[in-house]
Amino acid sequence: MFPNGGNHGYWHDRRGAQWARYVLDEVIPRAISELHADPKRVAIGGVSMGGFGALDIARLHPHRFCAVGAHSPALWQTAGETAPGAFDDAQDFARHDVIGAARRHPSLFKGTPVWLDAGGADPFQPGDRAIDRALRSVRLRTYPGAHEGAYWRAHYGAYLRFYAAELASC
Repeated sequence: MFPNGGNHGYWHDRRGAQWARYVLDEVIPRAISELHADPKRVAIGGVSMGGFGALDIARLHPHRFCAVGAHSPALWQTAGETAPGAFDDAQDFARHDVIGAARRHPSLFKGTPVWLDAGGADPFQPGDRAIDRALRSVRLRTYPGAHEGAYWRAHYGAYLRFYAAELASC
C-alpha cells in the first residue's frame, strides 16, 4: 500500500493528524485483508517524508516489522533545520527525533533489517549520514541522483526485492 500524506503529512502522530495511528490501525490491516497477507510478516517503508515516518513508526513499535525501508528519508538533526509544517514545534520534533533516538540507542533496530538509501545530490544527505553513523546495523546506500521521482523510480525494483527477501525469511 502506498498511502499519500499530501505535502505535510510527515507520518507521525501530531496535533490534528494521527498519521502513525492511521498507518498502523487502518492502512496495514486493510493491506493484510485485501492481499490475504500474513499479519505476522509485515514490512514498512516510505519515500521522503514516508521514509522518516517508516523509521519513526518502527522505532516506536520495536519488533513489529520484518523490515524497514527509508528511501531518501526526510531527516533533520535539529528542530531548527526542519521544513515549515514538518513538525508542530520543537517539542514535536523532539518526540520524533529518529536521529537523536539512534544516537542514544545505537542498537535501535537490532534484529530488524533496514534499507537506507539516498541520491548523492539529495539535500537530506546530512541527516541520512548522521543516522547511518549512529546505527550499528544500518548502512547508507548512496547512488547517483537527487530527491526526486526519477531517482526513486530507478530503484523501486531493488526496494521491492529487499522487502520480498526479508518478508520471505521473517
